[in-house]
Amino acid sequence: MARVIRFHEIGGPEVLRIEDLDIPAPAPGEVRIRVKALGINRAEALLRSGAYIETAPLPSGLGLEAAGLVDAAGEGVDGFAPGDAVSIVPPISMVRWPAYGELINFPAEFVVRHPPALSWEAAAAVWMPYLTAYGALVDIARLGKGDFVAVTAASSSVGLAAIQIANTVGATPVAITRTSSKRQPLREAGAADVIASQEEDVEKRLKEIAGPDGLRVVFDAVAGSIFEPLTAAMSPGGILIEYGGLSPQSTPFPLAAVLGKCLTLRGYLVHEIVRDPVRLAAAKAFILDGLASAALRPVIARTFPFEQMVEAHRFLESNEQFGKIVVTV
Repeated sequence: MARVIRFHEIGGPEVLRIEDLDIPAPAPGEVRIRVKALGINRAEALLRSGAYIETAPLPSGLGLEAAGLVDAAGEGVDGFAPGDAVSIVPPISMVRWPAYGELINFPAEFVVRHPPALSWEAAAAVWMPYLTAYGALVDIARLGKGDFVAVTAASSSVGLAAIQIANTVGATPVAITRTSSKRQPLREAGAADVIASQEEDVEKRLKEIAGPDGLRVVFDAVAGSIFEPLTAAMSPGGILIEYGGLSPQSTPFPLAAVLGKCLTLRGYLVHEIVRDPVRLAAAKAFILDGLASAALRPVIARTFPFEQMVEAHRFLESNEQFGKIVVTV
């Protein structure tokens, strides 16, 4: 028996329950992991509340990130042995492979040996933010030296990962956050400039920072009313990659900017990297190199014990975190 977290009804954080379940031996191609830490993501809150791209069959498990020790390997699995320290790449389906538990089975292709210097908490905070940011900025936008990139929701774990990746490839990251309260922490996290969207003219500030050539890349999780000032500050031929929709406002289509500058507006989910073995292998290599060199450093907002998963989800929904929320098991 092992403790897992499931929910039997759609709702707020209070629907999460700790239950004891029998965890089977790993199936062929799977690795069983004794979990030490979990990374908490907004996608998990969306699944729990019935607003995710995947529908949960009740009762349902959840969870996309974990780190721990290999407990057993299924038939046909090579390269992993009991006792190996590993972390997991977010699966295509968290309903099929939920991570919130003391003991979990995961496909071997989504299991990664991370640098041994990482703590369990840091290892559990790696793959969702860095894969998401890498896929958008490096794989799709080909961000590189001399580029300016605007990063909205910059204090999120994905936003902070994007800032680090931009610096790694020689680009200039411009962080966009709601208020100036996070200005200094974002500068310390590597942002070249910080714009407080509720206090400043976003278009004007972006044009001042990026100069007459404008921004070639925008990495946006917000949409809504910020869409027009973002595109207005972009350079001809630029690309805006949309990976979220945090704003409750409708999103106007910036027709004049798109036509006048031949912009690309592109929707993006990390799943397109996870589904492609070649792209995933390149992403793993880039991220592991960055972790080994300390160019990439997961930022932990707050840590909760397993027994306080409800409180961890409440903190997630408060939008007060700077970095990743982690739960220790």
